[in-house]
Amino acid sequence: MSQRDLVLGRVRRALADVPREERPDEVPVARDYLRVHGARTPEETVRLLAVHLADYRARVHHCDGDGVAAKVAELLSARGARSVVAPPGLPGGWLPEGIDRIEDDPGLTARDLDAVDSVVTGCAVAVAETGTLVLDASPDQGRRRITLVPDHHVCVVRVPDQVVASVPEALERLDPGRPQTWISGPSATSDIELDRVEGVHGPRALDVVLAGPAVAAGPGVPSDD
Repeated sequence: MSQRDLVLGRVRRALADVPREERPDEVPVARDYLRVHGARTPEETVRLLAVHLADYRARVHHCDGDGVAAKVAELLSARGARSVVAPPGLPGGWLPEGIDRIEDDPGLTARDLDAVDSVVTGCAVAVAETGTLVLDASPDQGRRRITLVPDHHVCVVRVPDQVVASVPEALERLDPGRPQTWISGPSATSDIELDRVEGVHGPRALDVVLAGPAVAAGPGVPSDD
């Protein structure tokens, strides 16, 4: 018996008591699992997000709501970026003067995007417990392609408004009909020898700007100060 036969046999046994005419959406699914693991203040939730982003080797930065442009300029300068692809709804003040702003356009090919130094986007929601950024192709985030091809991604997260504790809370905010990209750190993979390689199927470098009220320093909280 093949492995395929074993798997299909288990599926058939699991469905043995299900009437053939029953459809999946006709039976309510119990959702009595924990929605959030522990109680936290909004500040503690943002702090947890910062810790988990750093665990995934994202570089975490903090600024107040009016300091986004200066922080983005600093990050692009440190990277030596001269060209940036920007989604159509990105606030105009987020990019510094003198940078070559390339508007997101369906005509941009993967080769075109590979020649761009960086991409700057907003965020739909960020998940603290998993250190995950979720993009949903909103105007300040653009098409999925622009965040997968350039080697450097700067993502601005408005805190605490765009930060939730858990994946269930994030799903409640997202429209399932929109294309979603879930990002947990820079793109990376490893071979059987566990040699880590970054930038295989996405940006090699991820800078996350937490824009909003300052998060008090605590054990393990990354800081770029």
